[in-house]
Amino acid sequence: MDVHELKKELIAYSKEIGIDKIGFTTADPFTELKSRLLRQQELGYQSGFEEPDIDKRVTPAMLLEGAHSIISIALAYPSKMSSHVESRKGERRGIFSRASWGLDYHHILRDRLNKLEAFILDKFPEAKLKSMVDTGELSDRAVAERAGIGWSGKNCSIITPEFGSYVYLGEMITNIPFEPDTPIEDQCGTCTKCIDACPTGALIQGGQIDAKRCISFLTQTKELIPDEFREKIGNRIYGCDSCQTACPVNKGVNFHFHEEMETDPEIAKPLLKPILKLSNREFKKSFGMVSGAWRGKRPIQRNAIIALAHFKDESAVPDLIDILENEASSVNRGTAAWALGRIGGESALEALKKAKELETDHEVQKEIEKGLEIYK
Repeated sequence: MDVHELKKELIAYSKEIGIDKIGFTTADPFTELKSRLLRQQELGYQSGFEEPDIDKRVTPAMLLEGAHSIISIALAYPSKMSSHVESRKGERRGIFSRASWGLDYHHILRDRLNKLEAFILDKFPEAKLKSMVDTGELSDRAVAERAGIGWSGKNCSIITPEFGSYVYLGEMITNIPFEPDTPIEDQCGTCTKCIDACPTGALIQGGQIDAKRCISFLTQTKELIPDEFREKIGNRIYGCDSCQTACPVNKGVNFHFHEEMETDPEIAKPLLKPILKLSNREFKKSFGMVSGAWRGKRPIQRNAIIALAHFKDESAVPDLIDILENEASSVNRGTAAWALGRIGGESALEALKKAKELETDHEVQKEIEKGLEIYK
C-alpha cells in the first residue's frame, strides 16, 4: 500500500462527500493537553459531560490497538438563517445556538466518517479504524489543532482561516501511518474580544474556560440555574454564541454548503410560550432532530421560562401560574415562581402567595420567596 497516494486519494474523496477540511496527525499522546486537563480538574472547571478518564482523552493508543495516525475532519455550518422570524410583544421567541441549527451534527459527521471508513477499507481491508464525534474520548479540538485544521482560539474553539470557528469537528484513529500535516500558528494575537464578550466571565483567559459558568453549559443542565446567571441567559434556550459572534475572524463568515444544516427558523428561533406546554412526544416531533434536544424537554422549558422573565412577558403569566401549580418538575416550578416575581402583576402575586401555602418542596419554596422578594 502506498500511504502517500492513499492520503491524496482520501483528500480528494473527502471533498466529493462534503467534508470541507481534512487534516492528518500522529496518534502520539497529547501530553500538553493532559497538563491542561489536570489543571482544569484541580480548579473545578470541568462540565461533567467529558470522558472522566483523562488518560483515555489524551492517549489514542488506549482507544485503538496499533494506533498510528488520526484523521481530523471539519464541516462548516451557517452563521445566519436564510429566512427570518420576528420576536414581538406577546409572541416572544427564544434562540438555539448556531451549532444546533439544522440536523443534529452528530449524524452529519458520522455519515461523513462512515463514508471515509468505507473508502479506506475498500483500499486497505486490513486497516483498523475508530471514529468519534464530540462524545468520544478524544478532544476534537486538540486533534484538529494538531492536524492543521485551525488554531485553538481564546474562545476555546478551533478557528479555521477559511470558515472561522463555525465548524463541526470529528476524527478517526487508524493504524495507517499517514504523514502528519503542519499545525497552524495561533493568530489571535493580543485580541481579547471573545473574553470581553462572554456574558458570565466563563473565559478565564485565552484558551481556558470555567465550564460551569458558560451559558452553553448552563442551558444543558437539569438543575435550577444559579441566580447570578439567570438574567445573563437572556432568551437563549440552548447554547450561546457570544464568544463566536465577537470574534473578528468570524465577521462576514456564513457558509451554506450542506443541506442538512439548513434550519427552519420556527425551530431555531421558536415561540416561547408553546414550548411550555409540549408533551414529550410533541417535543421530540418538533425538536428531536436538532442537537439541542439531547437533554430532553425540561431543560429547554426551564430556559424558556427564564427567557419569558427576561422579556417580562405579561401574556405568559397564566402559563407560568399553571406550571407553578401543576408541573411535576420541581426545577421548572421553582423557575416559574422566580419568573412570576420578575414579570409582576396582581395575578402573579396572588399565585405566589397561594403557592407559598401549598408548596412542599424546600427548593421551590425558596424560589417562591425570591419571587415575592423581587415583586416588592
